[in-house]
Amino acid sequence: MTNIINEKRINQIITFLESLNIRSKRFSEIIKKQNISVIQDFNQAFIHSSNDKIINYEKLEFFGDAVLRLAASNFIEKNYPQMSVGERSELRAQIVSDEWLTKLGGEIGIEKLIIKGPKALGDQNSKNTIIGEATEALIGALYKCFNSIQEVNLWLDDIWEKDSKIFLQAPYKFNSKTVLQEWCQSKGFELPVYEIIEISKKNGDPKRFSCDIFIEGLKESSAFGKSHKQAETNAARVLIEEFITKGKI
Repeated sequence: MTNIINEKRINQIITFLESLNIRSKRFSEIIKKQNISVIQDFNQAFIHSSNDKIINYEKLEFFGDAVLRLAASNFIEKNYPQMSVGERSELRAQIVSDEWLTKLGGEIGIEKLIIKGPKALGDQNSKNTIIGEATEALIGALYKCFNSIQEVNLWLDDIWEKDSKIFLQAPYKFNSKTVLQEWCQSKGFELPVYEIIEISKKNGDPKRFSCDIFIEGLKESSAFGKSHKQAETNAARVLIEEFITKGKI
């Protein structure tokens, strides 16, 4: 890599990495030594392609995707050995999702490290996507430091422990469409029908799309969302919560 990082940027990256509070002696040592090759890898994790078409986080993000899934599998095996393969897949899908990555990126304040080009700077709709992608690239860079998953799990396991408990207490809040589909199948009904109407043309409008859910030809639920997917998910969650209240589930 040929990019040159100034001292101010190096200090910014080191301060950020220290704030992650990864309980690893060798990680602490590598930060203290300010190894320029390692710092460059982490710096690359924070560069969006709108700023540099060649040196950016895309390769680390691709790498981080595989690392994240392996680390999550390791966490589940250690903490929930009794789970079936299907249950493990369902839990892992939640703790490595794009939404989860964006949430984590927000919590660690990764946005202040991200370098964007002019077009991306002015695009509010891509903000959360970029935060999630950079967070995944950060995970890829962390693995690359040691060619080991150890530091990734040392960092994320405590976070996953908390988030897994929240998910397992109320899974329908996170995969409501799947829960609704399974409920219909258990009753011998046809699969629910989702009808979407675009209400607004404004990107990011939380009520841009309206979704109605029909079961056996009857309208059972309605909700809004800023995307097709979100509107469907919201409508399914509303219906599942209603079913729980009425004792149908």
